[in-house]
Amino acid sequence: MNTQTSGDSLELADIMRLLPHRYPFLMIERVENIVDSESAVGIKNVSINEPFFRGHFPGHPVFPGVLIVEAIAQTAGAVTAYRANIPGAMTYMVGIDKARFRRPVLPGHRLCLHVKKIGMRRDIWRFSGEAKVDGVLVAEAECSAFLASTGDD
Repeated sequence: MNTQTSGDSLELADIMRLLPHRYPFLMIERVENIVDSESAVGIKNVSINEPFFRGHFPGHPVFPGVLIVEAIAQTAGAVTAYRANIPGAMTYMVGIDKARFRRPVLPGHRLCLHVKKIGMRRDIWRFSGEAKVDGVLVAEAECSAFLASTGDD
């Protein structure tokens, strides 16, 4: 196992090159500490200006759990696409398992999305993910991603 504690980083422009998501559905702003295709940490700064806070929930804004899982999946997808380095490839989420929500995420929180590869078979990559705020676990899930060539080289 690689004992390296830090690696490459991806800025927003890099992420937008690797993932098809755009505002308001791009859930990560940075990916840090990419260690091979094994692990990384995605960053999501939660702002009260997010459009879903008007209805989730009025007077008590809470970041939706399903979007935390999406942020975990986007972090894993960015790492997969970055390390695969296949021009024109697309990463698609194909599964979510073992999702658990531990604490609410609120505006002003910095969500750190720790992903770790737990397996790979053919074009399917499987990651475990933990979402933390100030080092405290707020959610966790496992996700699977499929890497497909679009032929748009």
